[in-house]
Amino acid sequence: MTTHLPACACCGDPLADERRIDFGFNLPDAALGAPEETLHRFGGRALLRVDGVGCFIRCLLPVRLTQDTELVLGAWVEVDEATLRRAHELWEQPGYADLSVEGTFANRVQPWGDDLLGAPVTAKVADPEELPCVVEVRHPVAARVLTRTWDRDHVLSRFPYPLPVDVRTDLGGRWSVVRTAGLTASFADGTDHFTAGDRSASVNLMRDEVPGRAPADFLTALLSGAPDTRPAQRLSEPLGRGVRYAFWLTPQDHGRPRHEFYGMAVAPGIAAGIFCTYEDAAGLAWARTIWRSLDHAVNTP
Repeated sequence: MTTHLPACACCGDPLADERRIDFGFNLPDAALGAPEETLHRFGGRALLRVDGVGCFIRCLLPVRLTQDTELVLGAWVEVDEATLRRAHELWEQPGYADLSVEGTFANRVQPWGDDLLGAPVTAKVADPEELPCVVEVRHPVAARVLTRTWDRDHVLSRFPYPLPVDVRTDLGGRWSVVRTAGLTASFADGTDHFTAGDRSASVNLMRDEVPGRAPADFLTALLSGAPDTRPAQRLSEPLGRGVRYAFWLTPQDHGRPRHEFYGMAVAPGIAAGIFCTYEDAAGLAWARTIWRSLDHAVNTP
């Protein structure tokens, strides 16, 4: 299985600079599921021959994002046997600085998907301490990956792996929420899940089946059967033409090991509900932050 690693695409070390976000692909897509004995890695695991599949060189694909951020993908380029042999001869040698690679991009990356997979590329060594860097994509659509500046949230929200930055994530129905740094993301049974070892958040949307009902009345219906918490464990705030409401429970309240936070953001005809758990009481501030990040964009003329 291909995984993305929130670390340097070259060496795997964690990166402290949030302006550069590195992800590495373990394998080219064509090699996913290949038996381990068919994988022949060398050149510090950046050169790969897969029996019956082909030859590959790991290269860097830089993508400019908004908010002064760069995404650097450590992905695979498929090459011919002669190119792989030449790269092996030059790897970690003085001639490495002059290495130029012609091949085709070998990983599917969202949000570009099939447009990028198989696109002809040229990669050259820009820094002898790094992998070859893709400098040209010869495909009318895929070339935009290099030439455009992409919306950071739009791109990074496609990566379900832990990120070093907060990312606003589209929930559908004009709702969005901030996935805070360090959380994985998944979607199942109509619910978005954001998870780390010590905390988790689940978000789902609920439509009001009663036409024209006021958001406050919809909230009352949603809270039917909810526990009656102490006033100090409740919050109510305005939200445009709607309302936000939250309450939380401690282990002493329910006998379970984690703290729990329940939040609603209600707009006319639709609501977003969030359920957070966290190990430490200090996690309440995090839960409030992600609850308050729930936003409903209203269409304007």
